[in-house]
Amino acid sequence: MTQEHQATRRTLLAGAGLAGVSVLAACSSGGSSSTASDAAPSSSAAAGGSQPSASSGGGTVLGATSEIPAGGGKVFSAAKVVVTQPSGGQFKAFSAICTHQQCIVDQVANGTIDCPCHGSKFSIKDGSVVAGPAPSPLPTQAITVAGNQITLS
Repeated sequence: MTQEHQATRRTLLAGAGLAGVSVLAACSSGGSSSTASDAAPSSSAAAGGSQPSASSGGGTVLGATSEIPAGGGKVFSAAKVVVTQPSGGQFKAFSAICTHQQCIVDQVANGTIDCPCHGSKFSIKDGSVVAGPAPSPLPTQAITVAGNQITLS
């Protein structure tokens, strides 16, 4: 990352009120670590995701099970995770970052998790590639379903 790019990113984050110590540390080291404050709320709303919140149990609350249709799913872009329900009561979670060029997947439709960038499609059952160019499946994410609440572990 160039020094000019780093300064622009720092300025943008500071101006948006998101310049927490962890974000500045990630920017200055050139790392790609992600925190909940890295994501803009507008990108979450555009992809149908909601802002995750911290739970007292240490995980990030994603939403209610009622938000995830059977045979479908929902992208939580702020948390960079997609939760699916392949069959009634069975919930799965995968990274929302496409394995092709790291775009964020934007929808779950017709049994697949879809990437808008180059057309990759992944199975809602196991994250496997259904249509390329993605070279590998979406990595699974650990979630906890307690009552009607889904929490990213």
